[in-house]
Parts: sequence; C-alpha cells; structure tokens
Amino acid sequence: MSGELRAVLFDSGGVLIRPVGGRWNPRVDFEETVLRHDPTVAPERFAAAIAAGEDFFAASASTPDYDDYHRVLLRHLGLEPTPGLLADLSREIPVTSVVELCPGVAETLDELRRRGVRMAVVSDAWAGLPDMHAALGIGDHFEAYAISALLGCRKPDPRMYRHASDTLGLRPQECLFVDDDPELVAAAVELGYTGRVMTPGGAVPSPGAPSVTRLTEILDLF
Repeated sequence: MSGELRAVLFDSGGVLIRPVGGRWNPRVDFEETVLRHDPTVAPERFAAAIAAGEDFFAASASTPDYDDYHRVLLRHLGLEPTPGLLADLSREIPVTSVVELCPGVAETLDELRRRGVRMAVVSDAWAGLPDMHAALGIGDHFEAYAISALLGCRKPDPRMYRHASDTLGLRPQECLFVDDDPELVAAAVELGYTGRVMTPGGAVPSPGAPSVTRLTEILDLF
C-alpha cells in the first residue's frame, strides 16, 4: 500500500449494492403485497404514499423502525396497518430478489483483501445489513459496521465515520471513505478522512469532491 491509507470505509447503497428495480424503499414487492391484502387500492395512490415515506425518512434523526415506516405508507393508502399486513411487508424473501452487487464490487473487495487493506461499512441502513451482505457473498470482507439504525444517528454525524475507524483501531487519515453522496464525502474529508464520490452514471460531483466511476478505481490508492 502507498501513503498512509490502510483501510476503506464503504457506504453500502449505491456503492456496494443497488436495488433490483431501481428503488430502495419500499422494497420491490410493496405494491404486490398491499394489493394482495386489498385489491381495491388504486395504483395511482402508491406514488403519494411512497413520497410520504421519503418525507418520514428525511425527518428522522436515525434510520426509523421498519414497521413505523410501513405504517406511514399504509395510512396514506387508507389502510389499517394490521400486524398481519406489517409482517407480510417485512417477510423474508431471497436477498437477490431485492438487491444485487454493483459492478466491480466483488473483484475490488477481493483485491483489496489480497493487498492487506482493511474494510468496514458506514451506512444509513437497518440492522440487517450485515446479513444482506453475507447473502450476497461479500460479508466476510468487513471487520466493522457503522449502521445508523444501531447507532441512533445518520451520516454526516461524525459518530458514524468514527465508529468504523475506531473499531478498526485506525486514525481518520489512514482511511478512505467512499459514498455516492458528495456531501457525505465532504463531511468525511473535513474529519480527516480521504474521500471519493462514487458516480457510476458519470455525473459530475460537487467541486472539491474527487470521484470514481467504477469501484475498481480506488485500487490505485493502495
């Protein structure tokens, strides 16, 4: 490895994994599940309910409880959030039906491990993220997870970044942080981390935020 960098702290969504169907929340089977319980729900009502769920996320200091999130959506659909419906919305389905690896992830993680680079995840996510990564075959690459639902805060709260680097026993200057949100990368850089913005679509990030279009590009830093 070159320089001081000894580890990579990865955001998950948009960097390591992406949603099947292009939508994170609600998951891809939301409409199908709701209509199974009440076929009279008009399809055009789902967009407004999903928007209300996004507002609920934005107003939350941390990643909210999954059932609370679904209650918001269901009430906007005019449905009673019964225990049975809530359980059906969060029932286990194959991980590969919901998410998939982003391009270049497996080869990048394997090569980083071969080079002795340590790895952790810093993500605004629910507590089950490590299990999801394990099901996709990448979980054993990471020594630490900083997950908003468990820490009670979200990026750019410094506690998110520091939990990961502290768990690794490393200084911020020894860690590269990769995220698809330029503002969250900028916040990490202010804390002393090296940062890269993941821009797979070729979008130009905000000024002063170095970017990569493929995850394999970070290998040049080690």
